Amino acid sequence: MQQRDRLRTWIEQGNVNISQLFFQFYKELKISDDEAMLLMHVHAFQQAGNPFPTPDEISGRMQSAQNTITGMLQNLMQRNFLAIEQEEKDGILTEKMSLQPLWDQLLDFLHREKEAGKEEEQKNMEGEIFKLFEQEFGRFLSPLESETITMWIDQDGHTPDVIRMALKEAVLSQKMSLRYIDRILFEWKKKNIKSSTDVSKHTLSFREKNIHALPVQGNAKKVEFYNWLEDRN
Repeated sequence: MQQRDRLRTWIEQGNVNISQLFFQFYKELKISDDEAMLLMHVHAFQQAGNPFPTPDEISGRMQSAQNTITGMLQNLMQRNFLAIEQEEKDGILTEKMSLQPLWDQLLDFLHREKEAGKEEEQKNMEGEIFKLFEQEFGRFLSPLESETITMWIDQDGHTPDVIRMALKEAVLSQKMSLRYIDRILFEWKKKNIKSSTDVSKHTLSFREKNIHALPVQGNAKKVEFYNWLEDRN
């Protein structure tokens, strides 16, 4: 079942709270207060078993004249918030008002809002990456260094989380250079490591197999970290 059809089913079955969805966002859809009330009256009529309320019936519930209701209905249909559909039941062809165009526009708006939020969050995370590099390097990044980090994101497709973990590997290995970090990212991409979860699993697996515990003082241990520049497997 398509997402829009699923939303329509939920709405018609009363599983979606219209007051929360519609009244929260109808202003962004450029629906006026009177139009919003009209649409909800149409919905209420349909919920009560009347699929095609007349302008006169709707006017009886609103402080608007019948011709005003007619004009608003026509305008809402022109703006694709309302439609008239035909359906056949028991061999009889009938018409009904459909609010599906409204639900479609509402769903599209919510999707755009969600995507815009993800994009804004991604930009914020990318901005934090540059700040983190400057913090670890103890200086401002050069234009070339900034361009390299941008290429990791835009061209190589590394997420900010993965780049952050590659920087962490460089810090732990005390090899603070973009060349070393670039090699880490190259190796991870070659091994199809795409997320912070993948990185954690890979580094944990490596260290479990390759950690050399050397006595330093008493029971203290020295951990040998992965040298990504020498990895050619």
